[in-house]
Amino acid sequence: MLRISEYSTMAEEAIRSITLPGGDLENLYAPVTYGMQAGGKRLRPTLLLMAADAFGKCPGKAIDAACGIEMFHNFTLLHDDVMDNSDMRRGRPTVHAKWDANTAILSGDTMLTLATQLMMKVDDSILRPVLDTFNSQAIKVYEGQCLDMGFETRQDVTLDQYIEMIKGKTGALLGGAAKIGALIGGASAEDADRMYDFGMMLGIAFQIDDDYLDTFGNADTFGKPIGGDINNNKKTFLMTKALSVGDSHSDALRIALDMPAGPGKVKVVSKIYETMGIPAICKAEVAAYSSKALAAVKATSLGDAEREAFRKLIDKLTGRSR
Repeated sequence: MLRISEYSTMAEEAIRSITLPGGDLENLYAPVTYGMQAGGKRLRPTLLLMAADAFGKCPGKAIDAACGIEMFHNFTLLHDDVMDNSDMRRGRPTVHAKWDANTAILSGDTMLTLATQLMMKVDDSILRPVLDTFNSQAIKVYEGQCLDMGFETRQDVTLDQYIEMIKGKTGALLGGAAKIGALIGGASAEDADRMYDFGMMLGIAFQIDDDYLDTFGNADTFGKPIGGDINNNKKTFLMTKALSVGDSHSDALRIALDMPAGPGKVKVVSKIYETMGIPAICKAEVAAYSSKALAAVKATSLGDAEREAFRKLIDKLTGRSR
């Protein structure tokens, strides 16, 4: 197994080598390149390459699929930013802010098809299960986004409902990346399914940690303004957990959420979270789901060295500042 940074570098280099048409089609493809070359953690392609390598295939054999999974991820970001009216991502203007919403939608649609084309470059012997996994995780991502949108106007979202939402919106794509990589590597159906479970549990831990960082992280390393979720009254683990307590602090939070968006609202809501011990609860949940992810890897036929690589990935992602 390589170091995690070597897989991410491999993915980054392959992504930056993708060439697309220009000329009269510049307005279609330039936003694709802009979105894909914005950087980021490259978590999904890294996980796919790691899984392929762990089960016996040279990671280079999985590079097209890795680019495909990252292309799909960035397609969802383009559309999410339009739906959320977000002007910044990864420290830069979003595609719809730099161009316009119509361009973001059309370029996002193009990215979805490009992602499928890249995924279809896998060996014919595994094409069916790979595409089944790819399409299944895509539908789950859309379902998660639908739930997330529906939560915007509700104050009665339960923790279980929130977890179901992030299973779709975040967990399914990481699960899909791990499973596709395992299939490319030659894993059995059972091991591939366990790798999907690994990615799913890692995705939940990752999203809860992301929710935490949106309120208590550092804007310089997080890549977007701190407190965006609070100002948008977005249902996060923090908010859902705090409202579920049902005490005077929950009542105070409901009042604070009606405040006008701005630094004052972020400060008040953050203080309520701190008073309720929500940051520590977040960290405990991240640790619990990380343990479930590790258990899924341990249930595979992988050797100790391969399992250790995935443990390091868990530690890297759940101990981050961005």
